[in-house]
Amino acid sequence: MMKEMLEKIGKQAQEEIAALVKSSGDLKAEFEQVRVKYLGKKGELTGVLRQMGKLTPEERPVIGELANEVRADIEKKLADAKAKIEDLKLQQQLKNEVLDVTMPGKDFSAGSLHPLTQVLNEVKDIFIGLGFEVAAGPEVELDYYNFEALNIPKDHPARDTQDTFYVSENVLLRTQTSPVQIRVMEQKKPPIRIIAPGRVYRSDAVDATHSPVFHQIEGLVVDRGVTMADLKGTLETVAKQLYGEDARIRFRPHHFPFTEPSAEVDVSCFACGGKGCRLCKGEGWIEILGAGMVHPQVLRNCDIDPEEYSGFAFGMGLERIVMRRFDIQDIRMFFENDMRFLKQF
Repeated sequence: MMKEMLEKIGKQAQEEIAALVKSSGDLKAEFEQVRVKYLGKKGELTGVLRQMGKLTPEERPVIGELANEVRADIEKKLADAKAKIEDLKLQQQLKNEVLDVTMPGKDFSAGSLHPLTQVLNEVKDIFIGLGFEVAAGPEVELDYYNFEALNIPKDHPARDTQDTFYVSENVLLRTQTSPVQIRVMEQKKPPIRIIAPGRVYRSDAVDATHSPVFHQIEGLVVDRGVTMADLKGTLETVAKQLYGEDARIRFRPHHFPFTEPSAEVDVSCFACGGKGCRLCKGEGWIEILGAGMVHPQVLRNCDIDPEEYSGFAFGMGLERIVMRRFDIQDIRMFFENDMRFLKQF
């Protein structure tokens, strides 16, 4: 009776182990269940062996030997099945991870400079070639440097047109890069010849031509005997470098609190040569910047004697230059990071 039970246990275990080999997935838990079911302390084989006390002395050695054979056979089949499954897993992994050296490589496109950066670098090169240095200053600025030192006191109407982002009563996001000029004049005595490119902030509604964040390039020259003619000659040279040797500029009277006299500066339309077209709205001229002679009070604020020194200053919008250079109609395209747009440059 016990012999038949042992043979039945061996056969059932063999069938269950064979079924595990044919299945897929992580079978570690299933193999342990089979081992415990047949070989554990409460397993079927152990249950049969506990009945050996009922056997005659002659039967015990025979059944004991058979039980050991069944145990050894189950253990071997479990080990063989595990090894086979591990081998199948390895073969499948090697198949999945095979490297086909004949496949073409992935195309990684090289990046390029943003159009704003391209033109800014070009402008820097032009001014460096004219003997200018590049200066920088904080974007979170004091009211004194952004307004008061530039001859714009707290009650000045020009403040209303700046739409300023205030951090506190006396701290703000700079509305222009002109504060850099004040900081340079405080730290360095003439002769001074700098440009100050950088981000500026104004509370403008976002549309095709306005953004609350944009870039300006301010310029400053202070020395003995500096005149309006020097300003005009410098800007003519820059215009020809930017827009071609045929470019011409004109000055129109204007007013800025920190320059006197002041002017708006136009360049002849580089698309039509001054004849009038869609780009220049039929006028033949395109406004590019504001400029003028540094106001004597601004020099005094920086402890520079206006009786001994004079200077000129100018400021241009980088986005405006780039938009007109590449005929871009919407300023928002510079900040949206659309690769279809950027890849054109």
